[in-house]
Amino acid sequence: MALSREQVAMRVAQELQDGYYVNLGIGIPTLVANFVPEGIEVMLQSENGLLGMGPYPTEAELDADMINAGKETVTAATGAAIFNSADSFAMIRGGHVDLTVLGAFEVDQSGNIASWMIPKKLIKGMGGAMDLVAGAKNIIVTMTHASKHGESKLLEKCALPLTGVNCVKKIVTDLAVLEVKDGAFHLLERAPGVSVDEIISKTAGKLLVDGEVPEMVF
Repeated sequence: MALSREQVAMRVAQELQDGYYVNLGIGIPTLVANFVPEGIEVMLQSENGLLGMGPYPTEAELDADMINAGKETVTAATGAAIFNSADSFAMIRGGHVDLTVLGAFEVDQSGNIASWMIPKKLIKGMGGAMDLVAGAKNIIVTMTHASKHGESKLLEKCALPLTGVNCVKKIVTDLAVLEVKDGAFHLLERAPGVSVDEIISKTAGKLLVDGEVPEMVF
C-alpha cells in the first residue's frame, strides 16, 4: 500500500549522512527533521536564517518566534546559529548545502523539477527553491507518485514552469524510490505491498527496472 507522509519522510531520512548540512523544503520534507537516524549529526538549514533546526516542538517547547521557512514552529538543536536571510542565501548559493529535500508538482526523466507554480492558481512566489536546486550538491524530491486524479507526476517532460533543470538525483514517492540518470527513472525500491506493475502504470516517463526490486525497509 502507499506510504504515509511520515513513512516517506522516514525513508528520505535514510539518505542523511553524518556531518551533512541539509535544507528541508515545505511539506513532507519538513517531517524529515523528526527521523534523523541515531548515531549521526546533521545540521538542518532554513533559508529564513536558522542553521541547526531540531524536531517540531512539544507544547512545552513552543516558541512562536522560532520558525522554519514554512512559518512552522521548530526547535533549535545544540550549536544552532541564527542569522539574516541574506547570509542564509549566501550559504546556499555558495554551495555549502550538501543536500536539499524538496516537494514538487512534477519531475521529468531528465531531472527537471517543477515545484513552484500552477498556472491560474494564486502563488506566493518562488521562495528559495530556485537557489536551492542551483546551489545544493544533491537534490532529493518527495511527492506522491500520482495526483489525486491518478495522473502521473513522473513525466517524460514537465508541463509546468520549471524550478530547475537537470538537477534532481533521487525521488522518494509514496510508492517507490527512484534514481534519475541517463534520461530515465531507475526503480530502486518499492513501498511494502506495492507491485512493480503498479509503479510502471503510474509512471508516465521512461522507467527502467533492472531485476528484482526490493521493498523499502524502515
